[in-house]
Amino acid sequence: LFFYIFSLFFTAMATAGFIVFIVNQDKRIYKWSYRILLAGFIAQTLFLLQQFLELGAAPVLTLKSALGFFAWTMIGAYLVFHLKFKLRILGSFIAPLAAFLMIISFSMPGQEVFHVQPAFRNFWLILHISTIFIGNGIFSITFISGVMYLTQEYQIKRKKIGSIYDRLPSLETLDSINHHSLIYGFPFMTVGIITGAVFAQHLLGSYWRWDAKEVWTLITWLFYAILVHERLAVGRKGRRAAILSITAFLLLLFSFIGTTLWLSDYHSFSNLEN
Repeated sequence: LFFYIFSLFFTAMATAGFIVFIVNQDKRIYKWSYRILLAGFIAQTLFLLQQFLELGAAPVLTLKSALGFFAWTMIGAYLVFHLKFKLRILGSFIAPLAAFLMIISFSMPGQEVFHVQPAFRNFWLILHISTIFIGNGIFSITFISGVMYLTQEYQIKRKKIGSIYDRLPSLETLDSINHHSLIYGFPFMTVGIITGAVFAQHLLGSYWRWDAKEVWTLITWLFYAILVHERLAVGRKGRRAAILSITAFLLLLFSFIGTTLWLSDYHSFSNLEN
């Protein structure tokens, strides 16, 4: 728990720094915010590793832990993409979103330690969860870049030069980030669905049961598949790609949280805890 509190505190501090940076564009503030965010990410990595060793399973068996894990993949995706694009402003959007999820996770009532069923220590389940969440984290970059693209396009069309226009990257750069994050995230999501089917066959005797979460995940995957096709085969980019990216991520959030809480059968967190 110490590592998680430490990571939450540092992520919140980094978020405040990134918000200050977007206002005054002081590179020193950005550098310190980035370092603090990295420190928080390392602390959360240690926390997740500790949880994995204690449970013997992926530490996402409750909604509380799943939200924290999602935030961890978001920050990890940002840190990796920063190495390629060196885009400072991206942290001003990702850090607040990740901090928001971590705060919700931390504020939720703490669940008691429960017995983990041997089936949930299965290699295929661990691989399924890892790849799905990594894909989700990368898709958060796709989502944020889409939001930034539409914001920047609006500023340019209205000729509102001198406000947030000066702080956001060019439309070309934002479209490139959107493209790369989509192409990197889609294979992880695909592998996650396949390994989930393999695990379902091992646990339940069938690859697909048309559970609500499975159906909505498939719909989300098809949405991203269309976007990938339009990107690679049709050469679609710009505004349409940004809008589809935002829509796909909203579907992803519903399939991740909404179906698990209200619609799903064996994917519900209550079933994982028994």
